[in-house]
Amino acid sequence: MHFGGPLSGTANKKTGASPCHKRRSGVKQITLEHVTKTYFIDSESINAVHNVSMEIDKGEFLSITGHSGSGKTTLLSIIGGIVKPSSGTVLFEGNDVSSFDGDRLSEYRCEKIGFIFQFASLFQNLTAKENVLLPVVFRTRRNTLDKDEKRAVELLNLVGLGDKLNAYPSQLSGGQQRRVAIARAFINDPQLILADEPTGDLDEETEAEMMRYFTKMNEEREITFIMVTHNTELARQSKRQLRMPVS
Repeated sequence: MHFGGPLSGTANKKTGASPCHKRRSGVKQITLEHVTKTYFIDSESINAVHNVSMEIDKGEFLSITGHSGSGKTTLLSIIGGIVKPSSGTVLFEGNDVSSFDGDRLSEYRCEKIGFIFQFASLFQNLTAKENVLLPVVFRTRRNTLDKDEKRAVELLNLVGLGDKLNAYPSQLSGGQQRRVAIARAFINDPQLILADEPTGDLDEETEAEMMRYFTKMNEEREITFIMVTHNTELARQSKRQLRMPVS
């Protein structure tokens, strides 16, 4: 079985932008060279990602669409250093991610990247604020606790949960848990956000609000966004679209 394959790209149809309009900073942040990920189940090999090559500049807002099973989530995991490719190279600012030792890989994941997973994945015994603060524990650079807590409160206010700081996940709706996860992704001021169906549990109004926030962070802070989504309308709001076909 063979999933993935070459990526096809389009511009932002909503704005009428060309593929180069307001997205190419000229500073390459991520380079994928012939990346393949193969899994073996019994005697069968499955190419979750097959021979993907692409470049992503600092400050891009890129959406990746495609059918279920086309390797979108696996590709995000490879870029994020969670999954190692079977072959090929992933470069972050010119450095080969697969060559990182444990400490450097942890630093890359925690300080360079903010993850918004497909599910909120909150710790049930931690409050909303404590869940947002959790990535701080694994950060090598240190701020004062007061500064980190102030930032966590600020982020929860930005996602509309300023009145839920001390609520536990069981006391939050699915959409509220999702917003906590979004706030958590920004706590360490990442250079790159990897978002897997980031608005999946949100109503239309909140989804639009979160997308405005993502766009603001992308444009004002030059945070690179790579967003996986099945929502074609959502994808059109990004500055570049790529599609992973099943082949």
